[in-house]
Amino acid sequence: MEQPGTWDSQAATGAHHVEEAAAMSDDLSGVWDGTYIQPGTGMVTFTATLIEAGGALSGSVTEPCSNPRCPVRTHNSSISGHRAGSVVSFVKRYEPPGYGFGIVQYDGIMNGEATEIDGRWRLPGTSGSFLMIRAGKRAQASTTDKRADAPTR
Repeated sequence: MEQPGTWDSQAATGAHHVEEAAAMSDDLSGVWDGTYIQPGTGMVTFTATLIEAGGALSGSVTEPCSNPRCPVRTHNSSISGHRAGSVVSFVKRYEPPGYGFGIVQYDGIMNGEATEIDGRWRLPGTSGSFLMIRAGKRAQASTTDKRADAPTR
């Protein structure tokens, strides 16, 4: 026979695990595929690796050089910022700076599934839109589509 209060503590433990799972799914850590629109250039693609710890964001970005006079083919940059709920804000610092690239401010909103971040980037005197999609989620969706197209037996 159950002792009084046992069910309540089990329910609380179960609720705690659900909250834990929800918090983990909101974690932005991982690989993200992104695009941003740059005036005069158009769409630029990039790959970002984000690490989130306690709302603090860090990571790196790799993208092709979009400036025809750029002496490097690929730019590397670091990210530092934070997330509060669905609001994501970070600074991207190109390494090394130069060739028209330096520090860019990004502000966006994460969707409810933590699979997309949509927002705007800003430089002094110019800005544009960006979109980041969690890399694993896109691959999972295309895998599901392939299974759906496979003939059933």
